[in-house]
Amino acid sequence: MTDAPPPMNLTGTLLIAMPGMGDPRFEHSVIFVCEHSDRGAMGLIVNKPVPDLPFARLLEQLEIEVGPGARGIRVHFGGPVENGRGFVLHSPDYNSALGTQEVGDEFAMTATLDVLEDISAGRGPARALLALGYAGWGPGQIEEEILQNGWITADASAEIVFSGDNATKWERALKTLGIDAITLSSTAGRA
Repeated sequence: MTDAPPPMNLTGTLLIAMPGMGDPRFEHSVIFVCEHSDRGAMGLIVNKPVPDLPFARLLEQLEIEVGPGARGIRVHFGGPVENGRGFVLHSPDYNSALGTQEVGDEFAMTATLDVLEDISAGRGPARALLALGYAGWGPGQIEEEILQNGWITADASAEIVFSGDNATKWERALKTLGIDAITLSSTAGRA
């Protein structure tokens, strides 16, 4: 009898979409995995900004006053689940009294309105991005998608996740693995 491999834990890692993903919402996506357990996985797409929705307009829609020390952050399409719900992925230097989830040493996530109020007042985290919606998977689903050549996993880097250069995040995430995007194929092989 052989021992089964240890369960995969992708929390705090990146999922990098392979060519030929099949779902256009995830094409060339880089997803930061916020939580992964035997109950499923939840992540935020970090390289697809929402067109025509600046942070200031979102704050105005939420009736949050913009203070003199306010910083603008980019609003992203976080995934197809619960598009009206916002998640702020940020550096670990901020902790909401209402609930912040630490995700490893370099990241935290807050999904309460107070983080937006603090950012608009200049008191928020040093680095942040706002995601509307999220990507979710049921038990075993993400593992199966990885086995079917849908995703490559990589260590998460704050430099990639929080970079304002969304157009190159996919290629830069692949390069952390020593992979040039030009060499990728959408078909899997077995030896």
